[in-house]
Amino acid sequence: MITQQELNYKRIAGAIEFIRGNFKSQPSLEQIAESVNLSPFHFQRLFNEWAGTTPKRFLQYISMEYAKKLLKVELATVSDAAFRTGLSGTSRLYDLFIKIEGMTPAEYKNAGQDLHINYSFAGSAFGKVIIASTKKGICYLAFEEDETLGLEKLRSKFSNASFTQQLDELQQNALSIFKNNGGKLSEIKLHLKGSDFQLKVWEALLRIPMGALSTYGVLANDISSPKAARAVGTAIGSNPVAFLIPCHRVIQSTGNFGGYMWGPTRKTAIIGWENVQINDLPDHGNDHSKENA
Repeated sequence: MITQQELNYKRIAGAIEFIRGNFKSQPSLEQIAESVNLSPFHFQRLFNEWAGTTPKRFLQYISMEYAKKLLKVELATVSDAAFRTGLSGTSRLYDLFIKIEGMTPAEYKNAGQDLHINYSFAGSAFGKVIIASTKKGICYLAFEEDETLGLEKLRSKFSNASFTQQLDELQQNALSIFKNNGGKLSEIKLHLKGSDFQLKVWEALLRIPMGALSTYGVLANDISSPKAARAVGTAIGSNPVAFLIPCHRVIQSTGNFGGYMWGPTRKTAIIGWENVQINDLPDHGNDHSKENA
């Protein structure tokens, strides 16, 4: 005999399949709920409980992924992408991109166009890193042992930018943070691009002092979105600048260190290293200078 939990799972799985198969018609909440034989109210609550987001937001994400493919891979126009995604016009596609990606459809299509990026590889106490900068500041930092793969990932972030392998002053200042003296934190400039929500989360991360830890729930409260702990986790997972934006300082409310984009072992090592260093560091604070794209 099927349990209620199994039945609920099947309903949500069926709803997700329905949305994926019918997103071009932009189905309403009522239509999606009807496809799994639930009332709109009951379905909305159940979907949010299982998927961690609303049916409307999930539909938006599916639509966005399809539109992004049209713009980037098929080089569709913005109006054609909007039409083929099932949206009523370019203004709706524009609103979706601004809300979810933090940029316009045209900016996404031309990602990095007219942008020149310097990059270099360096060693750190936690493994090799690739670091990249624009004239405004550090735009990318990741732990990556394979230089070929590291450069490939960087290029995928800024597909239309031009690149030069060059260690510049901005990168040197940023890399100094790995040294025992704590680096010149006040001289580190960041050049970030993200949605308003992502930027709020990243700014909150910058306020966590070295040697201190926070949780997803506390961070959600810090940005006045107490019910958005899951969304905070997603924004943390999109952090483009490892270590400088200290997402490693966020752990689970249970005290478990949890996951980390660059590996849980590295996260544990970084937290331990910071705790050792904190007693010997001058009190510079996290005075990073940030400029949005």
